[in-house]
Amino acid sequence: MIDLSGLNPPQREAVLQTSGPVLILAGAGSGKTRALTHRIAFLMDQGVPPWSILAITFTNKAAREMRDRVIALYGERAAEAWIMTFHACCARILRRDIEKLGYQRSFSIYDDDDQMTLIKNIIKELNLNDKQYPPREIKSVISDAKNRLLTPAEWLSEAGENFRTKNFADVFVRYERQLVNNNALDFDDIIAKAILLLAQHPPVLEYYQRRFEYISVDEYQDTNLAQYELVRMLTGERRNICVVGDDDQSIYGWRGADIRNILEFEKDFGGCKVIKLEQNYRSSGNILNAANQVIRNNSGRKEKTLWTDAGKGEKLRVYSAGDERDEAAWLCSELRTLPGAAQDAAVLYRMNAQSRVLEEALVRAGIQYRVYGGIRFYERKEVKDLIAYLRAIVNGNDDVAVARIINEPRRGIGDSTIDIMRRAAAEGETSLLSVALFPDELELPARAKTAVEKFARLMESLLEARLTMEPESFFRHLIEATGYEEQYKQADNEENADRLSNIAELEAALAEYASREPEGGIEGFLENVALVTDLDSMEEGARGVTLMTLHSAKGLEFDHVFLVGLEEGVFPSSRSLFDDDKLEEERRLCYVGMTRARKKLLLSHARTRALYNERRTNDRSRFLGEIAPDLIEGENQRRDAVRLPPPKSSSGFGERAPSATKSVSIGSRTDPLNIPGVTRGAQGFVPSKARLNEAPSLFQAGDRVRHGRFGEGEVVEVSGSGREAKLTIEFDKGGRKQFLADLAPVIKVEG
Repeated sequence: MIDLSGLNPPQREAVLQTSGPVLILAGAGSGKTRALTHRIAFLMDQGVPPWSILAITFTNKAAREMRDRVIALYGERAAEAWIMTFHACCARILRRDIEKLGYQRSFSIYDDDDQMTLIKNIIKELNLNDKQYPPREIKSVISDAKNRLLTPAEWLSEAGENFRTKNFADVFVRYERQLVNNNALDFDDIIAKAILLLAQHPPVLEYYQRRFEYISVDEYQDTNLAQYELVRMLTGERRNICVVGDDDQSIYGWRGADIRNILEFEKDFGGCKVIKLEQNYRSSGNILNAANQVIRNNSGRKEKTLWTDAGKGEKLRVYSAGDERDEAAWLCSELRTLPGAAQDAAVLYRMNAQSRVLEEALVRAGIQYRVYGGIRFYERKEVKDLIAYLRAIVNGNDDVAVARIINEPRRGIGDSTIDIMRRAAAEGETSLLSVALFPDELELPARAKTAVEKFARLMESLLEARLTMEPESFFRHLIEATGYEEQYKQADNEENADRLSNIAELEAALAEYASREPEGGIEGFLENVALVTDLDSMEEGARGVTLMTLHSAKGLEFDHVFLVGLEEGVFPSSRSLFDDDKLEEERRLCYVGMTRARKKLLLSHARTRALYNERRTNDRSRFLGEIAPDLIEGENQRRDAVRLPPPKSSSGFGERAPSATKSVSIGSRTDPLNIPGVTRGAQGFVPSKARLNEAPSLFQAGDRVRHGRFGEGEVVEVSGSGREAKLTIEFDKGGRKQFLADLAPVIKVEG
């Protein structure tokens, strides 16, 4: 019998309500995964066969965690349940029956780079100007259309036919045709084609409706139209559908998520049981109260209030900075005060562009950090090259993969040769690899023909070896036969060493997959790789302060959270200021950011900020004004912050300095800040205890620093304040030098 004693009453109710449609409204940090995994285990404990349970979530990481927890509760038989992502579920459905749509089961799954390569080739074929028809924009149009289950013709009709949209549609049509020719699907196709399969072949749909007696969907607020339609079709007449989500955390509208799916769930599934999980196990009371106060200003939401029995905790801290560099200096100053070298701290911002100044300050202050959202493992060149070899061997029609590897390592096959081969493939209605296997029929110079022939013989030998070797042995054989690894052993440098390490890590990944899924083979491994998302790449136990966008932070938590850039036009973004729906999504994004914090939440805004080579004066964010004064440390009356003097023209950054006497709108008031050093009373922003007209210094006397030309030295004096602060440094070999602290070309080093 599954033990439910560790669940709170609403969680227990969610587990026991097994029949009919159930909507679990789970606030941030409310233990939704605990409730959902106990519910799945309880169903099996009540006699429901594991294989008749489908539980869907959004990331592989979340699916693995859910699967492991269900197995721990019920036992190894629970592994028979389908606990996976939307895309993994649909890929499994397609592997079984995709021939009915005219594809082969060995289809490739194209990632972002593959799609861009295909679109760029088509733009070139159509003689379109890629400045007027940016490949990235076309890709976005195609993705949006597929997520809304639109054909090229339907998209064109909806967009309105004109010269430009007609060309977009032409690229779309050719793109779809090329995918079919390559026996490939893009990421959006995985769900769209599964829906098409279920819709066009009723026996297939009936099979899965009979199979899945119980369906659960996590993070339901993030579903788009295609995902909604898939869930609706699979649920069928049984109606044993349980969705878990939080409308207050719906932040992906920009990529197709439709908040109406969760807001209208009760209408879509009549007789639905609604259960609210409102007890929070993550954050302190003051953080939750502040988050509740902000989100209550949204009208399009289901009422819920997070609470905790863990106590009020620390009050929020708010800092009003003069500009982005002042804000960065304050950040470094605060990070130094945190225990454990800020190993569990995150800095969250609205746009990636905001990270540059923060990173510069952290480097100069000698504070270790990592930027989440950099190049993921499976996006690194050497990894993508070797994956492309495997894809070409599994699916010979994959022209994108073949074009990538045909000259990797370099073997004298240039772009002009590949263009000739592409034309020959198009004329013969065959694949690039098929053309390569018969080089004598190509009109190529002798040297190029010899190179293509060597590539063809290599691929033939690899195709033969694959038939007799286990995946791990075959992969090692591939690496050696192609000479791919050897090329990086020729020069002993850090870059090559890193590439060799990544190749070894890819081998380890294949070995791990083979031990976990012995029947999956290379095809299964490639599918597993293709379905990895950005959220799956978060490194466990990585050291240093974490920098990331607010969108990336969803699902994560940290002891200490800094929310920076809370200004009108930055956060909320300028595009949302005149659109109520977008503004409500921005507020949900703020709520998500606030509820990432367990112990301490610090917020900041800057009076002026340079972004995209333009300096602007910004009002404080309305979200700050929605937090009650008694939740802010040491302040009972909210006041407007003093503006710092404008940056001096000698700074060398080429930024336009705003007037120091420009009026600033504070609520319904206009308050000219023309008296230096005076804080004028107004209903508005809450400053921290720090003196607002002095930026915390990144350096202190006694710090060891390094200069690019003068080498290492010691800070002997920090004088002045704000932008006038100066560092006096005694260099070990370069003598005594003085710099403006804000622009000192030095970094902090260990003493």
